[in-house]
Amino acid sequence: MARDYYETLGVARNANQDDVKQAFRRLARKYHPDVNKDPGAEDTFKEINRAYEVLSEPETRSRYDQYGEAGLGGGGGYSPDMGDMGGFADIFESFFNGFGGQQQQQQGRRRGGPVRGDDLRLDLKVDFQDAIFGKEREISISHLEGCGVCNGSGAKAGTRPRTCPTCSGSGQVRRATRTPFGSFTQVSTCPTCAGVGQVIEDKCEACGGNGQVQKSKKLKITVPAGVDNGTRLRVSGEGDSGMRGGPAGDLYVYLFVNEDSHFQRDGINILSELKISYLQAILGSRLAVKTVDGDEEIDIPAGIQPGTVLTLEGKGVPRLGNAVSRGNQLLTVTVEIPKKVGSEERELLEKLAKLRGDAVGKGGVEGLFGKIFGT
Repeated sequence: MARDYYETLGVARNANQDDVKQAFRRLARKYHPDVNKDPGAEDTFKEINRAYEVLSEPETRSRYDQYGEAGLGGGGGYSPDMGDMGGFADIFESFFNGFGGQQQQQQGRRRGGPVRGDDLRLDLKVDFQDAIFGKEREISISHLEGCGVCNGSGAKAGTRPRTCPTCSGSGQVRRATRTPFGSFTQVSTCPTCAGVGQVIEDKCEACGGNGQVQKSKKLKITVPAGVDNGTRLRVSGEGDSGMRGGPAGDLYVYLFVNEDSHFQRDGINILSELKISYLQAILGSRLAVKTVDGDEEIDIPAGIQPGTVLTLEGKGVPRLGNAVSRGNQLLTVTVEIPKKVGSEERELLEKLAKLRGDAVGKGGVEGLFGKIFGT
């Protein structure tokens, strides 16, 4: 599947711009080709740059959150503005001067605070026509919701969690070890509360002390016009509920488009085949052809050759996010050559062969078609 730029930078989906920038700086100084000579480091650095390019711009980030990479309209490599970064020297300066302090701040955070819920994924199949013109769909999901009995605390009614006596609510325990080289402090997750910072003595019977229950839910989502295979839609706040008052995660719906018996898709263009008779090819005709908007009459010029591609402008796929702009429908002409002809038709064709000065030869009248159409 498509790359996840949040995972590339190692930030949460609700991270602010400062968090995104700090994550980019941290990874850039680690994988920059001038510093890291390991195989693959340069490719990783390019991925980091691309992720920062998308997530550092609010408008681009919004499109990515809603539609994934399909909403970006392509895109190539990116070279970050070193002036905006403060220069590569600034990266090393922040590495030597600020990394230690930042690490200590992260370790000092309380682990028993609110925790954002997990994101969920749903794969959804959509019809070819619905992918082109969009449609509202009803979906069913199963996700974790906060327990209504204990209000998400996990404790039995009339009780509440208490501060963990082992870690005093920090969620961590420290153990100091003396060695001939000095004293070292080892930090680990509290074994009593598993890093939560609280213990529940009387658990809620409805949720078993988890503070969450599994529930099914129906949602209505709008499939926008122009989606394609792999397009990702984000439904904010419909993932699993958060722990200890944390926000809910998001639901990501990945779309997969069913094939159509008549049409194929090539980006924002629609491909189809137009079969005509040899007489229509020779004499020209006006025919009704199928489009995604319904039948439409077009003129077939006399003497058209097999393999000719006719263009119906504006009959393709709407651009994602801009339904007014549409691609084209490309009709590839094929000429049906009859394997057998009636006696009257044969007689007429033989006269035609004489008028043209064509030697029909062993193949009979059918061979004439090959000479006319090059088949």
